[in-house]
Formats: sequence, C-alpha cells, structure tokens
Amino acid sequence: MSGTTTRASSAQLMVDLIISLDGYASAEGWPGWWGLEGPEYLAWLEEEGAKRYTILMGANTYRLMSGMAADAEADGSAFSREEGASLTGLAAVTKIIFSATLPAPLAWPNSELVTGDAVEAVREMKRTGTGTLSTLGSLSLSRSLLTAGLVDRFRVVVFPVITGRTGRERIYDGYPDVALEMVESRTFDGRLQLLEYVPTVLTGPPARGPGEQRTG
Repeated sequence: MSGTTTRASSAQLMVDLIISLDGYASAEGWPGWWGLEGPEYLAWLEEEGAKRYTILMGANTYRLMSGMAADAEADGSAFSREEGASLTGLAAVTKIIFSATLPAPLAWPNSELVTGDAVEAVREMKRTGTGTLSTLGSLSLSRSLLTAGLVDRFRVVVFPVITGRTGRERIYDGYPDVALEMVESRTFDGRLQLLEYVPTVLTGPPARGPGEQRTG
C-alpha cells in the first residue's frame, strides 16, 4: 500500500465532483445537476465560492464554464438567480487552466494558462503555495492528480439518480484502487449526499490475514 506523500505541503489539493449514484458526471437530456439542486445545496455552493479556493480545470471545462458564465450574465438568461450568481461569481476566482490548445491570453477574468505538464505544475504549486487548490469538473485532470498521489481531500456530492441508459462521462474509469477515510458527510435538501474523504492510493488490494474471507 502506498499513500499520498505530500500532505505536509503548504497548499492542499481537493478533487471536487458531482455524480449520479452509478458514477456518471452528467446524462444526455437531463438538466444540470439532474434538476435536483435545492436551496440548501445552492446556499452551500455560495458559501464554498466565498472561500476563494484556487480552481484548477482543463480546456474542455474552461470552455464549458466560461460559456455558461457568459450566458448567465446575458439578458434573458435561462439560469435561476442562484445558478447565475454561482456562475458569474467565478469571474473573481483565481483559475489555473491546463491546456496545450487554448490560445493566450484567456478571456475569462483571473484565468492563468499553463501549457506544461499538469501533474508537475500542481506538485510545485502545492510545494510553494498556500490555501486550497480545488478541481472543477475536469475528470481526466482529477484522475491524473489522484493517481500521482497529490490529492489531500476527495469530495463528491451524490445526486439520487441512476442514469445507466443516458449517463455520460463515467467518472471512475481508469482510476487506481483508492482507500477512502471519511472525514465529513452532510445531506442537502433531504436528497443530496455530500461525502468527503482523505484518499490513499493503493498499489493493489489490501493483504488479507489467514482467517479473513473474501467479500463480494
């Protein structure tokens, strides 16, 4: 078993995801948040936004989120007041974008483009920085950072849907085996479940004692 080796660094790294119960990031034909966001969850998102994490994302997430933020600012936006406030508030947040294809400078305010290796860049940011780095979407980036043993907290909000037929973007495909120590849990609006863990990347299944039975 091998764990993360960088938790003593000044900056902490959190992977932050929303998922369906069967592990999808979104689903064809369903609205954002599967249409199940409620006032408690949206208020929590606003509180989290006020903490001013440094946000890490890849090119695809940057294109999606910057476009949604622009739409939220436009007249006649389809977003609710709470959704619009969450999106437009991202303009003031420091964002690090990892991409070899996006042109510089980036138009979204407070966005810094990094064209080199994301894992090595984040490793250096953890070593020399302070505060909290947090991913936003960016499934392949999150997977790479976790596999490299750089993630201090792994946080998911589970939405109570199974989208086996329409689900897109399977979150955990390609992950290593990971042991998770729960450090926080919370329920929003009586239906959404926040789960926060300290992850430990495993080199293989844990060793079994002579009297232990295999489960499953």
